[in-house]
Amino acid sequence: MSDWIYGFFMAWGMFLAIPCPKKIWSESARRRMLACLPLVGLIAGGVWALCAWLGGFLPRPIGALLCAAAPWLVTGFLHLDGFMDVCDAVMSRRDMETRQRILKDSHCGAFAVICMVLLALGQWSVFLSAEGIVLWPLALVPVASRACAALAVLTLRPMTTSQYSAMERGGAPVVFAALILAAACIVSVLLWGSFAPLAAAAVYALAAWYGVKQLGGMSGDVSGFALTLAELGGAAALVLWR
Repeated sequence: MSDWIYGFFMAWGMFLAIPCPKKIWSESARRRMLACLPLVGLIAGGVWALCAWLGGFLPRPIGALLCAAAPWLVTGFLHLDGFMDVCDAVMSRRDMETRQRILKDSHCGAFAVICMVLLALGQWSVFLSAEGIVLWPLALVPVASRACAALAVLTLRPMTTSQYSAMERGGAPVVFAALILAAACIVSVLLWGSFAPLAAAAVYALAAWYGVKQLGGMSGDVSGFALTLAELGGAAALVLWR
């Protein structure tokens, strides 16, 4: 049980910009840390839903900007870094070895900037199109995206350069993440008739498959790439699918 508690606070401290109330680390809890990502996602989703509610009191373009930026701000832009790195690598259209080298390059290339601009415009446009947002399904979108992230990192073949390459696969953390993913999708459909978390999971699966295929394995950057697109997909499903 202590490893699960450690894992939760480790996940909070690593994946959220909100100050962690208890800064602890245990190497034995690293897999639990990934399994606790959906719980961290519930915190991020709560902030996102709160911002969506506050946005209703603001001029529409400003409210849309707040909704678009909220999931990035609450994580300190952590996953956007992976998104931009993957875009730079994949859109270079070079051989696998070169793409992997570009992925690890700390410099920001033109492809990353272009894709980031398109992502920001897309996310802002989605919320600008919203006439009313059902808040609870929106809060569950980051839960679903992070449950998918935990499943992907803990089950898919890692890149040799990934920090997760030596991590044991499978086990209780995978079951835990899968159960939370299923719960988020089912609850959203049954209680609010929204497929937003399910859409986020589907987009994550497609983006992760593409990233793994293009870069030779799973990594934190690929996960950030897929997670960012998953949240855009979930938000779009919530706003546009009436």
